[in-house]
Amino acid sequence: MNLESLGIKLPLFPVSSVGSFPKPLSIKKARAQFCSGEISENELFEVEKEATRKWIEFQNDIGIDVVVDGEMYRGDMVAYFAERLPGFEVGGFVRSYGNRYYRKPIVTGKVSWEKPLTVSWWEYAQSLTKKPVKGMLTGPYTIMDWSFNEYYNSRRDTALALAQVVRREVEALIAAGARIIQIDEPACSVRTDELSLVVEAMDAVTRDLSAYFLTHICYGDFEKIYPGMLDIPVDNFDLEMSNSDNSLLTCFKKQPFTKDLSAGVVDVHTHRIESHEEVVKRIREIAEFVPLKQLWIDPDCGLKTRSVKEAKQKLRTIVDTVKELRKEFH
Repeated sequence: MNLESLGIKLPLFPVSSVGSFPKPLSIKKARAQFCSGEISENELFEVEKEATRKWIEFQNDIGIDVVVDGEMYRGDMVAYFAERLPGFEVGGFVRSYGNRYYRKPIVTGKVSWEKPLTVSWWEYAQSLTKKPVKGMLTGPYTIMDWSFNEYYNSRRDTALALAQVVRREVEALIAAGARIIQIDEPACSVRTDELSLVVEAMDAVTRDLSAYFLTHICYGDFEKIYPGMLDIPVDNFDLEMSNSDNSLLTCFKKQPFTKDLSAGVVDVHTHRIESHEEVVKRIREIAEFVPLKQLWIDPDCGLKTRSVKEAKQKLRTIVDTVKELRKEFH
C-alpha cells in the first residue's frame, strides 16, 4: 500500500522505532503495588498513561517521523494478547532469553476476539502527536509458536485461527484511524521450514485491508528464508542489521530486496552508544542495495532491554545522523 494514497507523506529516511521502550521505575513500582493490592488497576493505568505521554513527548522533541507508544502497558509481546483473548490460559514461567522469563500461554479452547485490545492505547498516543503512530501487534504465527496448544489439531490450524483474531484487531485499528500497522513475526526466522505458513497466516490478516503494513523479524537464519520471506504480504520489513554487522546484505547481493526496509542501525543488546560515524557507515552500506525511497531507519529491535538513558541516546544518535544524511541526499 502506498503511504501517500493513505494521506501520509514522510521525509527521506523516515525514522521510527520497533515498538518497546524501557519502562521507568514508576511503572515497576506501580506494578508491584498493584500485585500486592496497594493500588487499584485504574491507578496503575494512570501511571502507564503518564509514562506513555513522556515517551511520545520525547519522540516529538527529537524529531521521530513515525511514532510508537512504547508499550508501557505490556509485559511480554505474546502473553499480553493471550491474557486477554478467550481460548487461552496462562501457564508457568519459561525463559525467553538471558534472565528474562514470561508466562507461556496455553491454547485450551477456540480462540476468539471480543473487543479491541490495543485501540484505546493507539488513540491515546495519536492524540499526543501530529506524527503518525504505528499500530503494534504480535503476529499469529509467533503467538502460535510461543504458546502451548492443547485444542487445535495442528500448528497450521492454530496459526490460522489466530490470524482471524489478529485481523479483527487490525480492522479495529483501521476503523480508529491507524494507517501504519506493524505485525511482529520474530518466530518465522527460527522455524524456517514453516515460512509458507507465515505467509498464509499473514495473508489472512492483511488481505484487502487499507493500511501500510510492516513486519518485524529479528535474529534468525535469514539465509534460509530469503528471498522467500519477501512473499510475506506486507509493505515493509523491519530487520536487525547492526547486531550482525549488515551481514544480511550478502543475501541482498544475490537477490534484490524488493520491498521497503526499516533497517536497524543501532544494537539494542549492548550498553554502548554507537558513534555518528558507525551509523553513517551502516546506512551508506545498506543504501547500496536498497533504493533510498524504500529505506526507513530505526533500532535493531525493541529498546525495552536498555535503560531509559541508553534508549534515548541511541534514538538521538539515529535522528541526528539521519538529519545530516538528508542534507546530503536531498
